[in-house]
Amino acid sequence: MALPILICDDSNMARKQVTRSLPAGWDVEITYATNGAEALDVIRAGKADMVFLDLTMPVMDGYGVLETVRREDLNCMIIVISGDIQPEAHERVKALGAIDFIKKPVDQTKLETVLTTYGLISG
Repeated sequence: MALPILICDDSNMARKQVTRSLPAGWDVEITYATNGAEALDVIRAGKADMVFLDLTMPVMDGYGVLETVRREDLNCMIIVISGDIQPEAHERVKALGAIDFIKKPVDQTKLETVLTTYGLISG
C-alpha cells in the first residue's frame, strides 16, 4: 500500500525538486500544499503519514505547522526542508518534533540516508 506523503512548499520549483529527489520505486501517494494552512488540512484528513515541510511560507510557516501538529497530536512524521541552515533553526524544528532537517536544494543521497534511518525505505 502506498505511503501517503505531503510535500509542502510555496515554491512550485522546490516541490518538483523534492519530488524528483524521492527514491526511485518508493511506493508513495503524493499530495502537495503551498502553505502551512493547506498542509494542516491534508494532515488532519489523514493523507500525510510523512511530511516534507518548508519553513518560510505565506499564510502559515513551517514552525506554525510543527507547533499545531504537536498541540493537536496529529499523527505524521515531518522532515523539514529549508534553505535556513542556521543552527537555531535546526534546534527549534527538532524541539518542535521534526524528525530531521535537510537543506535546500535536496541532496538525494542525504534524503535516502534519512529515510533509511527512520525505516521508511530499506537501505
